[in-house]
Amino acid sequence: MAKQPRASAPPSAALDAARSAARNTDSGPARPAPPAAGKGDIPAQKASDTQVLAAAMPANTNKPLEHTPEAPVGLSAKPASRLPTGSTTSESNASDKTGSVAPEGTNATIGTLDRVRVDSGGQRLTTNQGVPIADNQNSLKAGARGPVLLEDFILREKITHFDHERIPERIVHARGSGAHGFFECYEPQTEFTQAAPFQEAGKVTPVFVRFSTVAGERGSKDTARDVRGFAVKFYTDEGNWDLVGNNMPVFFIQDAMKFPDLVHAVKPEPHHAMPQAASAHDTFWDFVSLMPESTHMLMWQMSDRAIPRSYRMMQGFGVHTFRLVNEAGESVLVKFHWQPKLGTHSLVWDEAVKISGADPDYHRRDLWEAIDAGEYPEWELGLQIFTEEQAEQFSFDILDATKIVPEELVPIRIVGRMVLNRNPDNFFAETEQVAFCTAHVVPGIDFTNDPLLAGRIHSYVDTQITRLGGPNFHELPINAPIAPVHNNQRDGMHRQAIHRGRAAYEPNSLGGGCPFQAGAAQGFASIAKRLDAKESSDKMRVKPEKFADHYTQATLFFESQTPEEQAHIVAAFRFELSKVTVPAVRERVVASLLNASSELAAKVAQGLGMALPAPLPKALETPAVPEVDKSPALSLLARPGDGGIRTRKIAILVADGAEGASIGKLVTALVQAGAVPRLVGPRLGTYTAAGGEKFEADASMENSPGFLFDSLVLPDGLAAVEALAADGHSMEFVKDQYRHCKTILALGASQALLTEAGIPMSLPDGSDDPGLILADAAHADTAATDFIAAVGMHRHPARDSDPPRV
Repeated sequence: MAKQPRASAPPSAALDAARSAARNTDSGPARPAPPAAGKGDIPAQKASDTQVLAAAMPANTNKPLEHTPEAPVGLSAKPASRLPTGSTTSESNASDKTGSVAPEGTNATIGTLDRVRVDSGGQRLTTNQGVPIADNQNSLKAGARGPVLLEDFILREKITHFDHERIPERIVHARGSGAHGFFECYEPQTEFTQAAPFQEAGKVTPVFVRFSTVAGERGSKDTARDVRGFAVKFYTDEGNWDLVGNNMPVFFIQDAMKFPDLVHAVKPEPHHAMPQAASAHDTFWDFVSLMPESTHMLMWQMSDRAIPRSYRMMQGFGVHTFRLVNEAGESVLVKFHWQPKLGTHSLVWDEAVKISGADPDYHRRDLWEAIDAGEYPEWELGLQIFTEEQAEQFSFDILDATKIVPEELVPIRIVGRMVLNRNPDNFFAETEQVAFCTAHVVPGIDFTNDPLLAGRIHSYVDTQITRLGGPNFHELPINAPIAPVHNNQRDGMHRQAIHRGRAAYEPNSLGGGCPFQAGAAQGFASIAKRLDAKESSDKMRVKPEKFADHYTQATLFFESQTPEEQAHIVAAFRFELSKVTVPAVRERVVASLLNASSELAAKVAQGLGMALPAPLPKALETPAVPEVDKSPALSLLARPGDGGIRTRKIAILVADGAEGASIGKLVTALVQAGAVPRLVGPRLGTYTAAGGEKFEADASMENSPGFLFDSLVLPDGLAAVEALAADGHSMEFVKDQYRHCKTILALGASQALLTEAGIPMSLPDGSDDPGLILADAAHADTAATDFIAAVGMHRHPARDSDPPRV
């Protein structure tokens, strides 16, 4: 291993700090290192040269040119050395395997095929066989203690299949969870569409839904800050319709051409494969800071929408503008919305981080448990329907996937409900093998010219062919439609259907002309006229002018949040950007935020210890005046649900000597309200109440930490309180519940636990805390009523503070 060169003279404290900072991959300095820091020190030189290289592109000056027919030359800057463009400073350490440093400007993978040719001479040949199995416990051996025989084809088949049980995971949306259910139409929508699910009131269409995170790999955590996939497969009687959306109505990019770049940027960095399931790193923020069209989506991503409390408590959106087409061939434009009946609720960041360590399957478990308990998740489907004439008058372009149609402009029409009422029998066969494709539409649903949607129409099918081993993925049981399938497609890997007859073409006479084309009256027909019907048909690589407004709706989103939600967005940007190691990238993001909100940018800059930069230049200096300045519907708190507490998990701390009658009353009241109370003690097992009655704790503070629960009850009983106070887990339990703004009920003597944990008895402004309920055990009935009402609020944001008070 080559030694790092040593500086000739003792460096100053500033140089020491810079060189120290250059040796970590998790954070970076608020300001660039002194130029002298790189002299004689390779990591510091790399950090210094990287800063200079990144700073050479303070903005993407080509963005305005995307709206002209002639494509500009891409931005570039020459590095001071090869260090910034290398993966590692150790690349010069050569071996017979690694070779040396890559020749500049060369891609060695396009060399001759000699580099991949294989000669198996002298090697053993292995094959796969299968026969009836008489003994599945023992390998075939030459004697009881002899070697295993090669002729044991049963063992070979079993082991070989085991070695191939995994298929490639999805590039994005790899970690998911799914369930079966149904969609029920409220009223016929035949005025707008001939799509099968909307033809009559009460019509039921089976569905399979898959929720997912976007960035993480299959084994990553559920509670990462991320977009959530919300994909619904309708098994209609006219074929499968896949509404493949997200829990956010907008996206990072406007054109599918940029999708590989986005995903490469947000995935773990290729030189060291870190971080997993996180956007808080250099490459993501470098990319989005050079793509100001991402600003609106960044607001959503940094909001609490990115860390939902449950899949059951998040909205879903079709993202793109689609078309509805009726039997007369008339079409309107539509945006799809899924509204959860339980309301929209989220985690807070500290809570999400802790949960990911205690239970990385938190959302998957929550969905499974709710369905198995009969608490079936339910959403209502809403449509925003508008005409092309209306769309032309909007200040934004409805083909731009980075924009929403505010509800104030086009109200949401509720047309039906979706209920998930059955968990899969086998995760792999159903949730993992299900193949959603944006291209899967039915008569009555059609596309628009959204350039991001166009790429998805191709990409999803292409991906499934790779993942599922060939073009016949539609024959896997979970993907098979309930409508009859008749066509002339044949063969391919894993084909299951065995067709009779010899005519595999159309038209034919040998098969009686069958299967015959349905014709426009009964079959799917694309709308001839789309949004560009009045425009030139010249082919060009260009965006419409309204696509260049990258900030107006980002401002709308931020200004529509409550003060507490805005504070969370500030904190999220601060955290994510603190993980960026290149100050120039961090500065560019803040400069972009200035165009959306000067208040947001100033607070983020202050939290990062940096001066406020000049705003980034805009691609469109004078965008159209927006119709809506604030949209309350964009706040999570605008959809609180019905205030009930069904499926909410309530922790009741217990220990020997607890006052038992009040605990019994609370458990009864909570169960009747549909909650899931759990007795949590210092250990599992039986406890004796002050009155001698016995009760069982089915969870311990060690295996079920406080942040896994929606609220907390502290028991009365001096002996129990003393026992709990002596256990450090109790204090963490109470502190996490308070810090995460959850409801706490303290009965009688347990108020001493609040004092011990340093819990303030009032809000920061001195007023009473509605989420802190103090009561005597004798008044448990009244306390239960107040407690249930407070838990129904989900969280008490007035308690929130940055930094936390406790």
